[in-house]
Amino acid sequence: MTKPIGIGLIGLGRHGLRYARHLLELPLPGARLVAVCRRDAEQGRRFASDHSLHFHRDYPDLIADPAVQAVIVVTPPSLNKPICLQAVRAGKPLLIEKPLAVTAADAADMVTAAEKAGVPIMTAQTMRYDPAVQALKAELPAAGSRRYLALTNRTDPRPDIFHDPRDYGGRGVLLEIGVHQIDLMRYLTGEEIADVRCEMDHRASGGPELRALATLRTTSGFPCMLDVSRVSAGRVGRAEWITDAGQLIVDFYGHRLSRVKSRTDVDEWTVEDRPTLLDVLQGFLTSLERGLPMPITGRDGLRAVEIVEACYRSAAEDRTVRVVPAA
Repeated sequence: MTKPIGIGLIGLGRHGLRYARHLLELPLPGARLVAVCRRDAEQGRRFASDHSLHFHRDYPDLIADPAVQAVIVVTPPSLNKPICLQAVRAGKPLLIEKPLAVTAADAADMVTAAEKAGVPIMTAQTMRYDPAVQALKAELPAAGSRRYLALTNRTDPRPDIFHDPRDYGGRGVLLEIGVHQIDLMRYLTGEEIADVRCEMDHRASGGPELRALATLRTTSGFPCMLDVSRVSAGRVGRAEWITDAGQLIVDFYGHRLSRVKSRTDVDEWTVEDRPTLLDVLQGFLTSLERGLPMPITGRDGLRAVEIVEACYRSAAEDRTVRVVPAA
């Protein structure tokens, strides 16, 4: 039997703890959590002691730990680049939470370094594993001639969850949340995004944006619409695939998929609700064990950040901006 891969987890905040619980509690025979790193040393040491793990206050020490064979990064994205480059130098594969970086330049540096060193990187664009997304994608071949795609994610302002603006490089809801939908555009269409036109609403103080509306076009000219915000109570998450034969509509939070053929011909069914992180972890580990390409590569993460950055430039310059991928 193959010895489990020793995992080092950098980041034990709200989302990092989800990774930790999956690794500690769920059946992942290919991996074993061996070390954790957290800025709050007291809480980090307590968690490590409770679960018989190594604790490292500083991420270079975790990466250098000989028990750590692969690294999971769940930190503010402003920290992703230095952590990634350190792990690449150590030859240790990485699973990095989205967004891969706060700027396209940083993401490109990370991907280039990893590719040159032959170190695998997976970007945790978790919504690709959402059962509703999988159900929608399975329906697309029989959906009819496509007309456009609309993706919506509106969520609460959540004053109880404070992000230091520096964590996202001074950027707001588009980089924090919209990067999910932008990645789904590439995933569902199977095409690259060629150009974007975006507008944003910023905080009264001039801080990070709270709303972004954008039209994006793929290389074939297929239009995609994006509506992402943190301005109102409640949560709405949808993907709407519009064709000449009808509409496919996914409700992410209600876990429903609808097929609309006419005003009176509507089929609706419930989609399984399951945690996506388990599938993300399994995809990462399976690729490592079998020497396969990562299911969501570092370059996929780079592409999403490049598109996000084009949206910011479009909003700032009030014009359509072409997306120029890194070589």
